[in-house]
Amino acid sequence: MRLYAPVTSAQEPPPTRHGAFGEDAFGQYAENAARFFGTPQYIVGQTIVVIVWVALNAVGLSLKWDPYPFILLNLAFSLQAAYAAPLILLAATRQAERDKKFAALTGKRHDEMEARDEAALDELRKLLDDNTALTRADKELTEQVAKLAREIHEKLSG
Repeated sequence: MRLYAPVTSAQEPPPTRHGAFGEDAFGQYAENAARFFGTPQYIVGQTIVVIVWVALNAVGLSLKWDPYPFILLNLAFSLQAAYAAPLILLAATRQAERDKKFAALTGKRHDEMEARDEAALDELRKLLDDNTALTRADKELTEQVAKLAREIHEKLSG
């Protein structure tokens, strides 16, 4: 069983492996099993099986293959738990790794957006400084024009 495809070119890296077993069938089975163990259908189905089991063995006259204290039923539960717990842990591990990668990508995107916003803010500050300098120059030129206009007016009227 191959965990990832071989590299097809020198520039193309191998696909990223996900989780303890990658994106293989067993890992996906573990996740599906873990999801199923938490469904109401599973709980109701298991409850029905237990009720039928106990009824057939406790009150059934001819079908007593597992008499009280139902040791075979306890063995079945133990086997189920022995397989369910590792499958659930594997599914949780795979989900945690996906969450970690998602958080890393989210953090990277946040950093990129922050850098872009900082560059835009720097550009706005530069434009504001340029606008302030132009406003000062405009004010000085206006004052000089007014002063020259007064001087011309005084020389012509004087």
